[in-house]
Amino acid sequence: MILIDTHAHLYYDSMCDRLDDVIGDAAENHVHKIVCIGTDVASSKQSVDIANHYEGVYAAVGVHPHDSNDVDSNYIKELEHLASSSKKVVSIGEIGIDHYRNLSPPDVQRKVMIEQMELANSLNLPIIFHNRDADDEIFNVLKEHTFNRALSHCFSSDIVFANQLVDLNILLSFSGNVTFKNSSNRSAAENIGLDNFVLETDCPFLSPHPFRGKPNEPKRVYDIALYLSELLGISIEEIADATSKNAMQFFNID
Repeated sequence: MILIDTHAHLYYDSMCDRLDDVIGDAAENHVHKIVCIGTDVASSKQSVDIANHYEGVYAAVGVHPHDSNDVDSNYIKELEHLASSSKKVVSIGEIGIDHYRNLSPPDVQRKVMIEQMELANSLNLPIIFHNRDADDEIFNVLKEHTFNRALSHCFSSDIVFANQLVDLNILLSFSGNVTFKNSSNRSAAENIGLDNFVLETDCPFLSPHPFRGKPNEPKRVYDIALYLSELLGISIEEIADATSKNAMQFFNID
């Protein structure tokens, strides 16, 4: 059985200082591939360095909406250089829009998201996008601007929005929050097909129940997969097979 963590931030201190153990623990829990996601130019470089060092780790480079107001005029060129520097770079992300915190002005978030979508198109790479309290605006951006392939990171909306994204051939990703009591995204997990979603941890954040509130790690993909297998009434092997196939096709990895 092979599971894939499609969204991890391995450069945080809680994991970076013991990556051999973190990746080893993940493998013991059937998580054999991890995509390390940048949130600004510096962490994107860290992601590439980590991916280059570990066989089963890949990287995404990008600027998170929280950090979009801090980009310099050359940030697209810097991301382009990073994306072209290694075959382990498999996506542009984490890009997107966040109206929950609005740490960057909304117009800047939108502008920086679109600029990175254009970069992804030029490099023939997919995008990984962050969406918090921004369903309508995200949907409009995705309808109005071309993209190669797109993944909705940590999908947290309901089945109505899930279907809208699936209709645009966008892949959804479920993290530990799907296991939380009264989670808003459970209806989506229950009603979209197995070919429409992947799994992630968003570590060190969003540990699944019963580890909520504790630092998260890639090994917890197993717990998310187990929860979904029980929710959907199918085997964990079926969850693993489908989500790993989806992830490998999306990121174009073996």
